[in-house]
Amino acid sequence: MAAQTSQQEQKRKRRRRLLKGLLLGGAAVGIPALANAVIARRTRRLPAAGWGSAQRYAWRYGEIRFQKLGEGDPLLLLHSFGPGHGSEEWRAAAQFLAARHTVYVPDLIGWGRSEKPQIDYDGELYMRLILDFLEDVVRRRAVVVGAGLSAAYAVQVAADRPELVHALGLVVPAGIDVHGDEPDVKDALVYRLLRLPVLGTSALNLYTSRAGLSHYLRREAYGAPDRVDAAAIDQHYRISHQPGAHGALAAYLSGYSNHRARRALQRLESPPWLAWGRRSNSPPVESADLWLHHQPSAELEVFEDSGNLPHLEQPDVFCRKLERYLSALAA
Repeated sequence: MAAQTSQQEQKRKRRRRLLKGLLLGGAAVGIPALANAVIARRTRRLPAAGWGSAQRYAWRYGEIRFQKLGEGDPLLLLHSFGPGHGSEEWRAAAQFLAARHTVYVPDLIGWGRSEKPQIDYDGELYMRLILDFLEDVVRRRAVVVGAGLSAAYAVQVAADRPELVHALGLVVPAGIDVHGDEPDVKDALVYRLLRLPVLGTSALNLYTSRAGLSHYLRREAYGAPDRVDAAAIDQHYRISHQPGAHGALAAYLSGYSNHRARRALQRLESPPWLAWGRRSNSPPVESADLWLHHQPSAELEVFEDSGNLPHLEQPDVFCRKLERYLSALAA
C-alpha cells in the first residue's frame, strides 16, 4: 500500500508539472510557437553511437536502430522510458556483458535514434516490436532484461512466447500496481492536451528544458544526484528534442503506454531476476513485495547506492549479479 501511495504521489507531481507547462504555454499563442520553433531549429542531430556495431532493423512501423556487440548466447537489453531515455543507459553494462554474450541494445520506436512516426505509442505496439525483434533479428532463444516500463512488456512476451525467452531480468519494473492498461479520464485529458501542436509542444519543451531535466535526473532517476553532470543533462536534452520525440514521451507521461503485467507474471515458466535500486522512487523498492507475491520464486537483488537505473549507476556490480543469476539458472 505504501508503495502504491508513493507512486501515485509521483504521478500527481508529474501531472502538475505538465499542467503548469500547458498553462504557461496557453498564456499566449505567438510567443510559445516562436519559442518552439527556435528550440527545434537549434537542436542538433544525435551523433552515431560510439560503442558496439550500429545496426538497423526495418520494422513495419519504422526503422529501429540498435547496437550489437560481443559473442555468445544472445542477450537483449531494453531501456526504460522517460525524457531523454534510450539505449545509451545500457552502454557500460552492455560492454561488460559482451565478454560472454551477443548483446543487442535497441532504441525502441519513438526513442533515442530510432524512427519516431506519428502513431499511437501504446503497450501493444512495444510488445509487438519486442516479439518481432526477437524473431527477425535475434533468431535464438534469448535472455531479455527490461528496465522500467519495458520490463512489463518483457514479462508479457515471455509469458506468451516462452520459446523466445530463455531467462528474464526485470530492473525496477513497472506494471504490477497500475489499475489497468488504459489511462483514466485525467490521464486521457493530459494526453490530448500534450498532443496539441502549440500548447502540448510548449508544455513538453518546458518539461524537457535543461532545468526540468536536471530536476528529473537528480530527484527521480538517479539515486546519487552528484552522478548527474552537464554531459548527462545535455544528452537527455538532445534526445528529448529530436524531431518527433514528443509523441512517445507524451504517451508515456499520460499513461497511454501502460501495461498491466500481473497475470502474465504468474504464468512465467522460469523465475525472473528482480533488480531494484534502494533509492528508487518510481516505483519504490517496496513495490518488490508485490512482484514477489505474484512470483514467489523470483530472485530479488537490491542495489544500495542506486535509484531507478542501477544498470547505469552501478554497471559493474549490476552485471556481476546478473551473470551470477544466469549461471545459477543454467546449473
